[in-house]
Amino acid sequence: MKKVFIAAIMYLSVLTTSTFAEVKMGIILGFTGPIESLTPAMAASAELAFKEASDSGSLLGGEKIKPIRADSTCVDSAAATTAAEGLVSQGIAAIMGADCSGVTGAIASNVAVSNGIVMISPSATSPGLTTLDDKGLFFRTAPSDARGGQILADITKDRKIKSVAITYTNNDYGKGLADVYSAAVKAHGIKVTTVNAHEDGKADYSSEVSTLASAGGDAVAVIGYLDQGGKGIIQGSLDSGAFDTFILSDGMIGDSLTDTFGKSLNKSFGSLPGSMGKGAGVFKNVASAAGIDSSGPYTGESYDAAALIVLAMQAGGSADRGSIAKNVMSVANAPGTKIYPGELKKGLDLLAKGKSIDYEGATAVKFTDVGEHVGNFIEKEVKGGKFKNKKQR
Repeated sequence: MKKVFIAAIMYLSVLTTSTFAEVKMGIILGFTGPIESLTPAMAASAELAFKEASDSGSLLGGEKIKPIRADSTCVDSAAATTAAEGLVSQGIAAIMGADCSGVTGAIASNVAVSNGIVMISPSATSPGLTTLDDKGLFFRTAPSDARGGQILADITKDRKIKSVAITYTNNDYGKGLADVYSAAVKAHGIKVTTVNAHEDGKADYSSEVSTLASAGGDAVAVIGYLDQGGKGIIQGSLDSGAFDTFILSDGMIGDSLTDTFGKSLNKSFGSLPGSMGKGAGVFKNVASAAGIDSSGPYTGESYDAAALIVLAMQAGGSADRGSIAKNVMSVANAPGTKIYPGELKKGLDLLAKGKSIDYEGATAVKFTDVGEHVGNFIEKEVKGGKFKNKKQR
């Protein structure tokens, strides 16, 4: 009877541990601000990976993950830093995020590094983040704009644009990408008629459009945000007849833009990080089964960022912040068994057995030595008033 009693107590102890043990994870994205139409699907994609790992029963012997959302605003570094500090106070193990480059750098420098917390951003693309003094804690599943600007310039050349005016949102992301893009199109022999910043949050952009129109060009490159100043530039251009062809940065690509302007954008094109390979197709099906529309920007990157966090936990056998940091690179790159979306249990089980994995994910993840995605890009074009994939670059 005594043995039965002890066994019962042990069973209840295991049951209690597996039921109530949880690891808190931060998800910090711009749920308000200039990309707020994009972030719900990004957050849902990250939460899908966390749920998949939790439901597998294989994460650290049955640990569960509790995601906690916070608002980066995308543009207010002080507010983003405060939001991140709030996550830290709740005992998070790592951060999936942030999103826009300026707030991401602020959170990393002011919060994450000092607290030894890994950040994996799905969408911060500023070249300046490559040299961030991050103590090995900052990673990104999105590639740098140093490559993204070159890709956009290559597409501009292939579309036979001979001259272009450039406008960019006046922040780290906009300025960094505009500099790269401008130099790259010039190297292709394309004339840059003007390069001008615009401020977000204005009700009217007729003055900015007038300046761009005076300089002229076959098209205007809009490097900004689809729910903010970039949208205003397009509205003003169409209203005045200044431009009807728009070259769109990644921050300008999303259904809310085509929902607003429809077929008026039919001559327009752009690019954003992403893949059209095996992992992308698998992720589309996995996301769809969970009721997530994965067609928007950075959904695959968000799933991948969350997946890398849980796999790094398993590789180190711990939810300790330092252990996660030490193991991100090992699960992201070869050698090892390739792991795709929906296969996190497989990856977790292999790691538990001491095997190596190579997380391919939704976006064909491959990290450079500083922990940023080498990167693939999808060329986008507007046809019939909708964004369509043309090809992978």
